[in-house]
Amino acid sequence: MTVHLLKIAVGIESIEHFRERMKVRRKQGKTFTHYTRHMPKRAEEVLDGGSLYWIVKGYAAVRCPIVDLEEAILENKGPHCGIVMKTELIPVVPQPRRPHQGWRYLEAEDAPPDLADIKGAADLPPELAAELRNLGLL
Repeated sequence: MTVHLLKIAVGIESIEHFRERMKVRRKQGKTFTHYTRHMPKRAEEVLDGGSLYWIVKGYAAVRCPIVDLEEAILENKGPHCGIVMKTELIPVVPQPRRPHQGWRYLEAEDAPPDLADIKGAADLPPELAAELRNLGLL
C-alpha cells in the first residue's frame, strides 16, 4: 500500500519559484535529492509509488514522485536519508496544511488529487484553486 511524505518547501514563494530552482539544479547537473535526518520506517510503502508533497505558503501544492531512499553520510552532520525524486513538479489541488518540522507521512487516501485530473483546474492560479477547494467547488 502506497504512502506519501509531506514536507514544507522552505524559502519557496510559489510553484513557479520552485520550477526555477529545479531548472538551476538541472543545469548544474545535480539530481533532485532532499536530505533529512531520519529514514522513513515505512520505506517500502514510500517506494511503492509514493511522492513527496511540498507545502508552499501553507498549502500542499505540488508533488515530486519518489524514486529511491538512500543512506548518506553528510559532512559534519552524520548519517542522513536522501530522498531521491524525479525532477518533475506535479501541481495538485491545493490543500491547507499547518507548519511542522521535518516530514510527515501522508496516507494515499488523504493526498490531494493532481490538478491535471480535474477538468479546467489545471489553468487556475494556485490561490484561486485553493479558495475554490475551500468552498467545496473543486
